[in-house]
Amino acid sequence: MARRRTYPTQTEIQSGSLEQIHTPLDRSRIIRTVLTMLQAEGLEQISMRKIADALGVKAASLYYHVKDKEELLHLLAEQISSEIEFPDEQLDWREQLRQWSLHFRRVLHRYRDSVQIMGATIAASPYRLSHIEYLFRVLAQSGFRESQIPWLASMLKNYIYGFTEEENRLAARAKQELVDVEQMGDKQKERFQALSSELYPYLGRLAAYTTAVDWDQEFTFGLQVLLDGFEAQRSNQ
Repeated sequence: MARRRTYPTQTEIQSGSLEQIHTPLDRSRIIRTVLTMLQAEGLEQISMRKIADALGVKAASLYYHVKDKEELLHLLAEQISSEIEFPDEQLDWREQLRQWSLHFRRVLHRYRDSVQIMGATIAASPYRLSHIEYLFRVLAQSGFRESQIPWLASMLKNYIYGFTEEENRLAARAKQELVDVEQMGDKQKERFQALSSELYPYLGRLAAYTTAVDWDQEFTFGLQVLLDGFEAQRSNQ
């Protein structure tokens, strides 16, 4: 009887399946694969079976490492959180929160549907908890009222999530219309300027500003306004 082949063929080497033969299945490999799939397909299209197929394993092998999609979302959120840098704690509280927020937004931009992933689960893993602890510590050490610190931290995170989600929504809509975001903004500006000046005087007057696309500047401005509000609360205590 012929001996069973235990070495890879040239076809397997060329096709890339050699990695599946030699790379053991673990959570790190699973997360890398899912993040690649995420960019191509989006979160809604990803299933545990599709992930198993992409990994070249049986579904049972995948479930051994990740029990269900909810646990997968926890792992994805933890990976995203692990990439957010902590600012130098020698900086004043405003500059720390400003830098943290800017970097958080940049990390969210790296992954498709990142805001949805972060919002789908409750923070319970080390990196996610460490960021909450960091925000609480910065605010507490800066003299904010302890009862208000969780609210302030949530306001900051929700601003980042909301702004980034709006960016993603507009970018996705522009893609559907086969234009870039700037072109879509120009079309909307023309619509506003064509409205009745008697009924909508300010929509026409401010159309150029309403539809202008400078998300970095807008995000930074909104963040400054938010932190100004934090400062006002701190000064009143």
